[in-house]
Amino acid sequence: MPQIFHHSTNALAKITIYGAVFIGVALLWVAVELNRSSWNTGQWVEKQQPVQFSHKHHVGDDGIDCRYCHTSVETSASAGMPSTNTCMSCHRQIWADSPYLEPVRASLRDQKPIEWIRVHDLPDYAYFNHSIHVNKGVGCSTCHGRVDDMPIAFQAATLQMEWCLECHRKPERFLRPNDKIFDMTWRSENKNAAEIQQGIGWKADYKVQGPEVLTSCSTCHR
Repeated sequence: MPQIFHHSTNALAKITIYGAVFIGVALLWVAVELNRSSWNTGQWVEKQQPVQFSHKHHVGDDGIDCRYCHTSVETSASAGMPSTNTCMSCHRQIWADSPYLEPVRASLRDQKPIEWIRVHDLPDYAYFNHSIHVNKGVGCSTCHGRVDDMPIAFQAATLQMEWCLECHRKPERFLRPNDKIFDMTWRSENKNAAEIQQGIGWKADYKVQGPEVLTSCSTCHR
């Protein structure tokens, strides 16, 4: 019986199989990297706002406390956005006629809130409560980054589930004393043995739940 396939077909078949496996692995790697990239997560992407508001100027230069504008961060799930009256409490005297602040003056004049662009936007299926984190020793900069160095606000973390679980599995790595919660210069993570030991002490002081509760699906997905 004559041979149907050439001898080179065997080599071609092997190359095709190995190539398909390689391409499959490469596509999987690309998908994972795209999922973690700023293109998907929004991390590092600056959001242009209707008013040129600089956290670096207000927090870093002027030393305004986070709670002056985000008044409900210690008592509510939402940190809260400042009303126009909050802005104008200073800007009636400072830069009152600046053209950059016309949207703020118009908001006060028309009694219409400014429509800020959301920077940290969790999906609807994820529940996050600011107050429980703040009152359990998690600082603002741990999640939001050094906003005192941000002329334009951006999302400093991925906000993906693996990022949240990193803290929920070992909270002692990220806790700090309660008088440093709003201190942007405090370390964002406890790394060496002495710092970890401090974190364990704060974890006990704040009565932070164990991993079995913190990593339970129902804690964040309700």
